[in-house]
Amino acid sequence: MEIFYLEQSAKTPFVQFNPQSGKFEMKGKSIPENSKVFYTSMFEWLDKYVAMPLATTTLDIQLDYFNTSSAKCVIDLFKKLESIEKNSLGKVIINWHYNEDDGDMQEAGQDYQSIVKVTFNLISFIQ
Repeated sequence: MEIFYLEQSAKTPFVQFNPQSGKFEMKGKSIPENSKVFYTSMFEWLDKYVAMPLATTTLDIQLDYFNTSSAKCVIDLFKKLESIEKNSLGKVIINWHYNEDDGDMQEAGQDYQSIVKVTFNLISFIQ
């Protein structure tokens, strides 16, 4: 499989999923005009990856802001990754990075952490 890569824009995050290392990264804002369209190619790629994942897959995610439709897509992303563990195909670690001054992003991470049944780390940073 090839690396999945999307450049960051003013409305969409940087995305890089490396199937050779199991290191996935998403960073920036997620406020696309149409979230379903933006996330479709990512989900199609993930469907292939989760069928034959590495022993450990780690997603580092740091969103500065996301809209309501992106919030649904982010949970869909997490659920796709969660299926790796549900199907006993490997371990998944999600690292939710948030600015320690951003209570909304911390709360969003806590909400996701309560929903997704994989190792989910909340990691604050100072900007």
